[in-house]
Amino acid sequence: MAKIDLDSLSIEELAGLRENATDKLFEKVATRRAELEAELDKLAQYGKPVKKMESAPAPKAKKTEEAKEPKEQVAKAARSGPPDTHAHKAA
Repeated sequence: MAKIDLDSLSIEELAGLRENATDKLFEKVATRRAELEAELDKLAQYGKPVKKMESAPAPKAKKTEEAKEPKEQVAKAARSGPPDTHAHKAA
């Protein structure tokens, strides 16, 4: 595979490269999925039928800073401990 000097490409060229790579990746995944499903169909004759997936699971999104904040707040609250319930007791 030829190496590409990404620094020398314009934004439009980089965007086009990304689109082409994404298209090729989806194409290869679809081809491989069809191969695997055909293999599952062949293997199904030897045992109980295998459920086919209707669609691939959605890729997990990367956590953003907004998504991390609630966990950090919960962690801070847990470290500070429970509220002091003994302060109001009469002696």
